[in-house]
Amino acid sequence: MPSFRELDLSKVKTKGLLDSKRKVSVSEFGKPPRADMSLGEFLDCLPKTLGAKDLLEVAKRLAQASREGKTIIMGMGAHPIKVGVTPFLIELMAKGVFSLIGTNGASMVHDVEIALAGKTSEDVAEGLKDGSFGFSKDTAVFINEALKEGFQKGKGAGEALGEAIWEEGLPFRELSLFGMGYRLKVPITVHMAIGTDVFHMHPSADGTVLGEMSYRDFKKFASAVATLKGGAYLNVGSAVIMPEVFLKALSLARNLGHDVTDFITVNIDLYLHYRPRENVLQRPTQTGGQKGYFLQGHHELLIPLLTAAILRELTNIKKCE
Repeated sequence: MPSFRELDLSKVKTKGLLDSKRKVSVSEFGKPPRADMSLGEFLDCLPKTLGAKDLLEVAKRLAQASREGKTIIMGMGAHPIKVGVTPFLIELMAKGVFSLIGTNGASMVHDVEIALAGKTSEDVAEGLKDGSFGFSKDTAVFINEALKEGFQKGKGAGEALGEAIWEEGLPFRELSLFGMGYRLKVPITVHMAIGTDVFHMHPSADGTVLGEMSYRDFKKFASAVATLKGGAYLNVGSAVIMPEVFLKALSLARNLGHDVTDFITVNIDLYLHYRPRENVLQRPTQTGGQKGYFLQGHHELLIPLLTAAILRELTNIKKCE
């Protein structure tokens, strides 16, 4: 067996700390909040590193894109509605930040229940025992009838639902993403997978209507993606449907000759799933986009913070002392 002696360190080359590069400095440290500190000041006092840096950079880029009239699209799952951040999304719609919002069929369910009754989210495990899960008559009939009426008018699913919620004066319509989208004239598109949503199980459902209206919305979504040059695409809480829809819409837009380049993408979620990573953050930005950001965390925390940071950028009020 070989025999090893201790390595002689007497001739090791060293260098001074002050002359050496480091990735973190005190200039990037955050500052604790004061009792009289405004929210804008609090955001400006966050550390300028990692997730906090990305959040503030995303807010700055979204505000800049909004001021320049660029297209900003958000694709989302239903979870943001369930955790109570709809008012923040409505505020961003009202400020003209979002050009279009695309979502899945589950968002229709939770949004309608909020608008109708001010509450949503069943106990799935309990209802599954006797097959009662998903059979709220009020929810399904409202959605399916709204879609049928909109079908005859040539509308897509999102616009039809928003019109019904707002025009029928539902009790909580001002907390409805679809209702307020209709009122504020911000298009909302719905991308359904037949069999994934509870209102598909009801006798009031019509497969022809569901399929046609979702297809209309896909074409509207794709037309927005065709104008994404210099803008931004956000994916919030959708692990499969919206990343897939976005990727196909992007390819379709480029196939038709649209210059869809120089945009950023943002994924906001607790976990980074395969499709958001590939179809939102990587593939689009490697083929003409600029940069992909992953803001990791809970929607009920990140969406309010991002909203505040965007509004701060739009008003240009910054101070941290």
